[in-house]
Amino acid sequence: MPAGGRDGRGSGRDDDESQYGWLYGARGGRQGGGSDAPRQPAGDPEPTRMIPTMGRPGQQPPATQRMRTEAAAPPPRIVQPPRERRTRRPGGGRRVRRVVYVLLVGWLAFLVAVPLWAVGRIDKVDIEPRAGERPPQQPGTTYLLVGSDSRRGLSEADNRRLGTGGVGDVGQRTDTIMLLHTGSGPNLLLSIPRDSIVDIPGRGSGKINAAFAYGGPRLLVRTLEQETGVRIDDYVEIGFGGFVNAVDAVGGIEICPEEAMDDPRANLDIEAGCQEADGVKALGYSRSRYVSQYGDLDRARRQREVIGAIGGEVASPWTFLNPVRYWRVNDAAATSLRISEGTGPIALAQFGVAMTRPGKTCGIPIADQAVNWDDERAEQFLGFVREDRVGELPDELCTATGLAGVG
Repeated sequence: MPAGGRDGRGSGRDDDESQYGWLYGARGGRQGGGSDAPRQPAGDPEPTRMIPTMGRPGQQPPATQRMRTEAAAPPPRIVQPPRERRTRRPGGGRRVRRVVYVLLVGWLAFLVAVPLWAVGRIDKVDIEPRAGERPPQQPGTTYLLVGSDSRRGLSEADNRRLGTGGVGDVGQRTDTIMLLHTGSGPNLLLSIPRDSIVDIPGRGSGKINAAFAYGGPRLLVRTLEQETGVRIDDYVEIGFGGFVNAVDAVGGIEICPEEAMDDPRANLDIEAGCQEADGVKALGYSRSRYVSQYGDLDRARRQREVIGAIGGEVASPWTFLNPVRYWRVNDAAATSLRISEGTGPIALAQFGVAMTRPGKTCGIPIADQAVNWDDERAEQFLGFVREDRVGELPDELCTATGLAGVG
């Protein structure tokens, strides 16, 4: 029997171990000891790979695994220390808002209280006619504005400074008569020449300013309502001194004479062109009637110009932002005006606003410089006023002088 086994193949296990030792691993014990680790045949193209074993719970992982885990882990986050915040005193913002609120309320109270105080000091006059029928109530509101040439309250020095002549009170006369109508359309400022020939109740035919001299505001209102058919709702009167104070209170106005004016009777000597005017110069400009072609008609036009300029300055935002100017304007009104009984703060405020936006400015239609009204054109004109249709008023009826085609 051949050596190596019963089947004659020799030592089968030894051959298997030598042939497949790379798979099963050699028994080191038979070779005379050695490690149990498997031996790798030389030149083996696919050596056996060691499978890493999982550590037991609580057991430290192998060094290689720890290195891989540490390499894959994100870097530690650096926590910045908190910034030092400014400490604010509690309630600081609320305190500032409270102060602003108190100042705003105080300013609004000042704006409301001063006009109320001023209206309470203004002289009142009864304009209700004692006899005769009045026109019925009409849409819109019509104010009668009168510029009195009374010297009441003026000293001799004041009369010299203003160039008004006379000493003390020289009587009750008027150089300025205007109707201001406000309603659904544009405002209308209408001049009535003081020399207009009209029928004065109880006095017969005469110049309209004579009605004021005879019976004051009451007779003037009755005369105008009878002549125009327009109902007068409120009355505002201003004298020489008050006019000057009103202009000075707003810091002066701009006037724009078309030609140089040298009128000693009005205390006026100015060049042509737009220029600043204080109260004295503005008074002379609105009184002069001897240096222009149309005399009293041109004076009425300049009066409307001055009234509009004063209104524009009063309505300026600076009037309401400057407390000194605001006080002066209201004080001038309190000491310079006379108004009708029943004309309250709201009606007076509406009058002031309307004066800042005259809209249409016209002279009553007249036939000649005598001054006789043009009955047909005047009636057409006044019909638009009575019906509150000023916006439809034709330009040919609304001229600066009142003469057809002039101005």
